[in-house]
Amino acid sequence: MAVVPVQACQSHPPGLWDGLLELTKSAQERNSDPPIWAVQLSSSLKSAGVSMPSPELAHLLVSHICWANNVAIMWKFLEKAVSCRIAPPMLVLALLSCRVIPNRWLYPSAYRLYMELLKRHIFSFASEINGPNHQKIMKSIDDVLHLSQIFGLQVCEPGTLVVEFIFSIVWQFLDASLDDEGLLELIPEKKSKWPTRSQDIDIDGQDSFNEKRTDHQEGMCKTNTVMAIELIGEILQNKTTSKILYLARRNMLSHWGSFIQRLRVLAANSTALRSSKHISPDALLQLTSDTRIVLTRECKTNLQKHFHAVVASGSLTSSAGQCHGVSWSALWLPIDMFLEDAMDGSQVVATSAVETLTGLVKALQAVNGTSWHNTFLGLWIAALRLVQRERDPSEGPVPRLDTCLCMLLSITPLAIVNIIEEEESILIDETGLSPPNQRKEKQMSVNRRKDLISSLQLLGDYEGLLTVPQSHTLTANQAAAKSMMFVSGLTSGSGYLDCMSMNDLPINCSGNLRHLIVEACIARNLLDTSAYFWPGYVNGRNNQLPRSVPGPMSGWSSLMKGSLLTPPMINVLVSTPASSLAEIEKIYEIAVNGSDDEKISAAAILCGASLVRGWNTQEHTVFFITKLLSPPVPADYSGTDSHLIGYAPFLNVLLVGISNVDCIQIYSLHGLVPQLAGALMPICEVFGSCAPKVSWTLTTGEEISSHLVFSNAFNLLLRLWKFNHPPLEHMMGDVPPVGSVLTPEYLLLVRNCQLSTSGNTAMDSFKHRRPSKFSSPLSMEPIIMDSFPKLKLWYRQHQACIASTLSGLVHGTPVHQVVDAILHMMFRKINRSGQPLTPTASGSSNSSSSGHEDPSLRLKLPAWDILEAIPFVLDAALTACAHGRVSPRELATGLKDIADFLPASMATIASYFSAEVTRGIWKPAFMNGTDWPSPAANLSMVEQQIKKILAETGVDVPSLVAVGSSPATLPLPLAALVSLTITYKLDRTTERLLTVVGPALNTLAAGCPWPCMPIIASLWAQKVKRWADYIIFSASRTVFHHKSDAVVQLLKRCFAVTLGLNSSPVCSNGVGALLGHGFGSHYSGGMSPVAPGILYLRVHRDVRGVMFMTEVVLSLLMQSVRDIASCGLPKEKLEKLKKTKYGMRYGQVSLAAAMTRVKLAASLSASIVWVSGGSSLVQSLIKETLPSWFISVHESEQEGAETGEMAAMLGGYALAYFAILCGTFAWGVDLMSPESKRGPKVLGAHLEFLANALDGKISLGCDWCTWRAYVQAFVTLLVGCTPAWIPEVDVAVLKRMSKGLRQWNEEELAIALLGLGGIKTMGAAAELIIESG
Repeated sequence: MAVVPVQACQSHPPGLWDGLLELTKSAQERNSDPPIWAVQLSSSLKSAGVSMPSPELAHLLVSHICWANNVAIMWKFLEKAVSCRIAPPMLVLALLSCRVIPNRWLYPSAYRLYMELLKRHIFSFASEINGPNHQKIMKSIDDVLHLSQIFGLQVCEPGTLVVEFIFSIVWQFLDASLDDEGLLELIPEKKSKWPTRSQDIDIDGQDSFNEKRTDHQEGMCKTNTVMAIELIGEILQNKTTSKILYLARRNMLSHWGSFIQRLRVLAANSTALRSSKHISPDALLQLTSDTRIVLTRECKTNLQKHFHAVVASGSLTSSAGQCHGVSWSALWLPIDMFLEDAMDGSQVVATSAVETLTGLVKALQAVNGTSWHNTFLGLWIAALRLVQRERDPSEGPVPRLDTCLCMLLSITPLAIVNIIEEEESILIDETGLSPPNQRKEKQMSVNRRKDLISSLQLLGDYEGLLTVPQSHTLTANQAAAKSMMFVSGLTSGSGYLDCMSMNDLPINCSGNLRHLIVEACIARNLLDTSAYFWPGYVNGRNNQLPRSVPGPMSGWSSLMKGSLLTPPMINVLVSTPASSLAEIEKIYEIAVNGSDDEKISAAAILCGASLVRGWNTQEHTVFFITKLLSPPVPADYSGTDSHLIGYAPFLNVLLVGISNVDCIQIYSLHGLVPQLAGALMPICEVFGSCAPKVSWTLTTGEEISSHLVFSNAFNLLLRLWKFNHPPLEHMMGDVPPVGSVLTPEYLLLVRNCQLSTSGNTAMDSFKHRRPSKFSSPLSMEPIIMDSFPKLKLWYRQHQACIASTLSGLVHGTPVHQVVDAILHMMFRKINRSGQPLTPTASGSSNSSSSGHEDPSLRLKLPAWDILEAIPFVLDAALTACAHGRVSPRELATGLKDIADFLPASMATIASYFSAEVTRGIWKPAFMNGTDWPSPAANLSMVEQQIKKILAETGVDVPSLVAVGSSPATLPLPLAALVSLTITYKLDRTTERLLTVVGPALNTLAAGCPWPCMPIIASLWAQKVKRWADYIIFSASRTVFHHKSDAVVQLLKRCFAVTLGLNSSPVCSNGVGALLGHGFGSHYSGGMSPVAPGILYLRVHRDVRGVMFMTEVVLSLLMQSVRDIASCGLPKEKLEKLKKTKYGMRYGQVSLAAAMTRVKLAASLSASIVWVSGGSSLVQSLIKETLPSWFISVHESEQEGAETGEMAAMLGGYALAYFAILCGTFAWGVDLMSPESKRGPKVLGAHLEFLANALDGKISLGCDWCTWRAYVQAFVTLLVGCTPAWIPEVDVAVLKRMSKGLRQWNEEELAIALLGLGGIKTMGAAAELIIESG
């Protein structure tokens, strides 16, 4: 008897369902026409007040058929009831699936009929989710199939249940097909997720067709299995159901993974599938592959159709155009900008360049839509261009060639390691759950590593970029010789390379940068030695190699074989970089466990060539050095002083070894600045608290004291943050330039956060597949400034000195006595009668010390005590000079005496003088050559050189010629500081001091009125001629500080040269024009003009009011788009061209080229914003600048409707690329970086603005074509390139956006936006898919 739900009996007239059942039985017996039966049934339901489709009727009919009335006429009645929407189709199919599929072997004809019914009705659901009784129907379906229980989702929207329903139907067919062929044993669970066999078979049950187990029946069952598999393919392929299943794929990951496992088992083992004429195993798997992302793929082509009428092919997401001189490599301009910006030695950063570069490369790959082969090739080319710009560097206290090579051979390979391991870690997760016979298939699908190999093979064609800088020729030749030896059967372990010189190399064995790149990749397990067999990689002849080693082994091979550290070997190891991690570990082990002399030697070796040029192991070397700076307390130590005192010679070698500019920048690139700061602070605290009563004699004969160790550590620590910038930067109302947050507290905060999150992310467990046996983390204990009271006290005094004038010195106190002693040491050679220099609290001064006492004896004090007194000393000395009691020469000499006595005082001297200059209370010093040094001899030359440097920018250089005969002037504190610096001769020792005071001097002079910086450049160029190019270039940068429109003009020039606007066809454009090819007076013709991009990258950190940059860049972007739309031609020439018979053809070609140039303009704009202000400026752009621009009215600057419309449309696309690129640079495409936490909030606010505008709640002032193009392109790029962002946005905002897009007939965009919104929007997305059909 048919079963009707109990609630139906309670809510409808008594006897209704019995009457309908009798009606059906009567029609069945008479074999009535199904339409007549349907009319009678419908009439009865209407008379009883039953709304249709009726869930109760579905239960009635299915129960009647299964299985007592399993006859053909009943199936026709059922089909008619479903077709006429008397019974709900989804519920009927759900009820049948629970009855028919488990009994398909008993009733194969019913199974066949069920599948036919399913084919007709599973692809249309509109009436199900919007019609009457839809809530009751959905609940009934859930109750029948137990979907909420199985999938763990609460059914709150009809669309959600539709997704579950479709997924469950396909899965039931899949499990049934596996069961039919006995393949369930091959899946991990060994059983079906759904009922596939009847648990209670009625042996006496009668099949209406009197079916018996005949060969015909067996054949029908096998045919049914094939049909079921083909039906799976149809559902996966259908436009509507495939999109619905994609929602299941994105939002029900674990269930989808299990489903795919079973599908692969079926594809690999099913005989029925192989016998199908309509689908193959490969085709079935392709329907669920990663390459068939149905929502995002369709959206990526959405933009293309807007250009299809004019351009045959020109999708905005295509890889690159190749016309109008914009080269393919220009796609990677943001990488070039980032790499070049990272070379700026005026700033170190707390985050790793590896992580930043990883995110940048992933962002560009996603937005440009390129293959990983092209992406890796673009990355290598950008890094090679960086090296070529510095292949013949000018000297100066800035990072140069070694840092560039670090970027190419260490940072870039490590970024690629991240990218490849990301893919392979996902593979490992998946293969861990896969059957053994599928793991090989998965391993074959790893694409990124293959693309890396192909990119490196193709890189050999770029010979011009692979030329090795002269100073590294031997290293490259050795790498080439190593490959020759391997191919010839020799091994480098023989010691041959250790003792190889230029004379030992084969004549034709010339290496290039690709040889070094390949070695760096092999060292990090990105490649293996099969790379040596690539065609053309080995360029010498094997018979040129000697078969024996010429002479005894030396160097690293000898060390690894157990040789002792003799002085000759130490010299070799210091000057030769380690080639393997094992060699670095060996030295580190000696540094930890060796004798005192061995430890010092090992420290010198680690800080030698292995640090600067050991690219294959550099990340480990910097880590080991940092770890050595925090030696453990010896087990037998019982002293009261810090155990660090006993390590003074060892620590000093390390501190001196890492103090040069390139080493600091290498630390910065590897992201170890916070860790280094944490290691330096205890050293400063301990040695700064010791009186210099004990000294240590090094093996070189040099004697060091606690003051020297402290000074080396302290000066190194100060260089890790922006201590040298004047207080004006911090007192301005606007946001300061990026990087000024690098205070000691901030560095410690980053350090503590890095250690607390170490190993917590999924990727951490896969990073760097060469873990060292000594790679245990640094101290995991958090460090705060309160742990270092002396350092904290100095820092507070440092900040107070910057903020206000000095006060608080009381006569007779210990600080006053130290001040008195220092002043006597400074001016002990001055024989003046009774004019004391020591200040008191009231401003008067007197001296209580004897003039016959050696002041240095009174200064055997801890360094912190001396530093506390230095500002008061400087105040007294400067005041004495201003009043004529001390001559300028005596002041400079006295200041040098302080710096020589305690080198750590140089930073305080620079900081104090900088603060005093900004206060403006000192009268100027006349640089006349009598009292103060005169710049007159070089000033004219400096002016000419500055004009040459800025020749390409269009910026006017103010004249340096003084009016009349007045000598040049500088503020007195600045004159004192520059006089101090030029007293030093440039050598290795003084260079460490000048790298501390030099940036402070530059920054201070740049903030002073013109021409202070050129005056200083003239003085320095006379004294330090080797640094003349660097000094004059620094002076040229200050032009942009003193002219408010100079930076805007510079940016205009950046856009013009990059895009090739207003230039002849022979002029260069792109990256080469933007960043140039190096500069300096050593190039032919003297000092060459500096490329505008280089100038901006060296200027932007000192730009005041950096927040205005978003408006400037946005304005320049839109102006560039207008120029691109007019082909960069004057209006008259453009109109003349349009009138020719080639005018239309020209327009068609130019549009394809225009899109490429628009992308390039947006890429340049995003790079400038990101480099200038990081995530904060990007946030300002997206939340404030863009909305403000859209609601503002803009005057059209185009003549002619056709060109104006084109410019408006291009402008919208340019803005979309601009916004998306900025977001991906700041937050990453996957929101995995620490900076990405603000991304979803910013994106949500922007989408809410777009939704408000689409709803008509905001009035727009911009061109309608621009607005529409922007919204279309922004959402398309959002969906296609950054799908991980969308689930973080509020559901209501996504739904409003989707509604607005549908009003524009952008159904695909609306569906994709909701479909990627996560489980919260899955139901709404499914409903929209169904409505769209």
